[in-house]
Amino acid sequence: MTLNNKQQHHLPSDLTSDPSLMSSLRRQNQLGIPTAGRAPPEPYYGRYIGQFTNFAHGIKGSIYAVDESTLFVKSFAYDGTGPDAFFWVGKTARPSPEGYIIPYPEEYKGSDPPILQAHNNTDIILRLPMGKRIKDIRWLSVWCRRFTVDFGEVFIPPSLDVPKTRVLPEFRRLAHGLRSSNISVLDAKTFYIPNLHYDGAGPDAYFWVGNGSEPNIMGVKVPNEIGSLEPLRGYQGEDIEIQLPGSLTVYDIDWLAVWCVEYRHNFGHVFIPKDLDVPPALGQTKITTTTTPRPVYSNCREILPNRLQVKWELLGEYLQIELFGRITEDQYMAFGLSGANGRPQMAQSDVVVAFYDTNARVFRAEDYFISDLSQCDGQRGVCPDERIGARNDVIVVSGDRKNGVTSIRYKRLLQTNEAIYDMPIPIDRDVSIIAAVGPLNSRKEANAHSHTSSDHNPDDIRINFSKRNDHACKNSLYDLKDESGPKPWPTRKIQGERKFRAVIGPTGGKRGYTAITGGASWGIAWYINDLLIPEITVERGLTYEFVIEGGNDPTQPARYHPLYITDSPEGGLGQKTGLEARKQTAYAGVDYDEDGNPTPTGAGRYCEWEHRTVDRSAEIGTFEEYKSTLVFKCEDGEPGYMNWTVPMDAPDLLYYQCFTHNNLGWKINVVDAGASGAIDDLQLGRNHLVLCIVLTVVSLVVRRPRLA
Repeated sequence: MTLNNKQQHHLPSDLTSDPSLMSSLRRQNQLGIPTAGRAPPEPYYGRYIGQFTNFAHGIKGSIYAVDESTLFVKSFAYDGTGPDAFFWVGKTARPSPEGYIIPYPEEYKGSDPPILQAHNNTDIILRLPMGKRIKDIRWLSVWCRRFTVDFGEVFIPPSLDVPKTRVLPEFRRLAHGLRSSNISVLDAKTFYIPNLHYDGAGPDAYFWVGNGSEPNIMGVKVPNEIGSLEPLRGYQGEDIEIQLPGSLTVYDIDWLAVWCVEYRHNFGHVFIPKDLDVPPALGQTKITTTTTPRPVYSNCREILPNRLQVKWELLGEYLQIELFGRITEDQYMAFGLSGANGRPQMAQSDVVVAFYDTNARVFRAEDYFISDLSQCDGQRGVCPDERIGARNDVIVVSGDRKNGVTSIRYKRLLQTNEAIYDMPIPIDRDVSIIAAVGPLNSRKEANAHSHTSSDHNPDDIRINFSKRNDHACKNSLYDLKDESGPKPWPTRKIQGERKFRAVIGPTGGKRGYTAITGGASWGIAWYINDLLIPEITVERGLTYEFVIEGGNDPTQPARYHPLYITDSPEGGLGQKTGLEARKQTAYAGVDYDEDGNPTPTGAGRYCEWEHRTVDRSAEIGTFEEYKSTLVFKCEDGEPGYMNWTVPMDAPDLLYYQCFTHNNLGWKINVVDAGASGAIDDLQLGRNHLVLCIVLTVVSLVVRRPRLA
């Protein structure tokens, strides 16, 4: 993002009720008259880090920490002649190839970030990608990736205290039903007001800011959430964001109120602290609401029928939850806040994954953030907070396992101040929740669950965590009998084919991927020639064509599955680094750059077999019947193509896999030249021999009466 100072500070004449009053507020600070307390020097860009040290190409600029994940470069200069230069960050002692790109511009077309262009005193905002924070890096460099050259660098102080969002109390409740949840100061100009209630009956009411010990007539109107200065309408639990007009900042004011100008009446207000240290007003990411603790009540809901129950109670600033699940020791149970209120949405949700760790022999409850419906690659996907640079804010209280039921009790703060990865838990209204039961992978992390009503909640379920006596659990899970799983489908095989079409599809629940491979699935898998993970037989020395339609947009990880051929039964080379990456060999679908970094080549448009309604694998006996419950859909674009000549020294067993995710593919049986055909010829010969014997016997039987 490039800043335009005129856009930041220009004020149309109709944005305030009295421009002279707003000027007065600013003038008091400029003259040193006490108003809201400590104000940063103007102009305010955040916490100063330092100047770029130039080594080549005229690198200049002053660097500031805007917030936990955003940097601001003031007056950046670069001649633009580097062949492969980017903004580059990392955590090694000095800038090195072991870093990653901060894309600039942030919005770009294509799969690869654009090479850095020439700049002359440009103001630039840099957002760290994929959940990274300033505390996770040690330097910022202008780096030439092709020649591994550092054009300019600045180092991040290890103890840097970056500006942070500040949480305030709720509106004081004085008139017209005004109330809210805790208000947040997002940056120097922006307030976030969650769960706002107001009856709209005030004849001349506005958001209003000013100075003094109480709201008064010497205030300034603040536009509403759509930038209008019309009298306020009614609000019924809405979450809104408002911005101070012109050059006014939170450091210039003592309070924010809802004020009736005509009758000079205060409907409610919140005071602005004098020790604010919030980010500058440069368009930081919004965060969600916070709440105030309420009394403790005991409740129980059965979220998944005969499978998962949840009990909860409030303990001061904590919400204590106990999950009861009919799960095995290689499964987890998950419960948390939906990514969208009003429907059960996994993406952007905040959940706790609870399970028994058979290796450590302890019960665990892990804080997860689901950025995308894909495996965690260490940056995005279904990730434990600790794996993406955050912290586990969940405390395990106790755990037990008996009669096929695992129970785990844990607690979490209602408001963790982990703005990016943790949602505050509302206790003043209903909130949509999500729950699931699924398999653990080898890292003891959550893998994809099946899409049946016994594995996740397909419908919107809402809970008010402060509601009294919410007891909807009719029976104990301990009283239920365990039921055996469905019969698995047999493995399909492809032999004698030279062309394969690879698309994405569902795993077939407990009858499909897991039953065939014996490993955990991610909920999707490769369909080769319209068959679910068939075993393929290929011959050494022959060339095979793969038409690949697994997605080609890396910014959409849940729909980006480049195909490659490897000796790894797990795949996911793009997730691996160091020794882990060197443990597997890629035979096709991957190129390597000068530094040995793998890049996928087997990518094309996205095509997928999707459920027409819900996953019916548990009730369908054959794969052919199951496939009739699916519908095939393709995005616009062209397929990818990969021609693979099987090496003469290829091992007997390889795998077709996904470059970016684990466990999507299955076996490739490699045989010597002519062997697969020989197998066919041998079978044909056997069939011919059997036929001759049968005909001979029939002939003898027919002729026997005549001989008599």
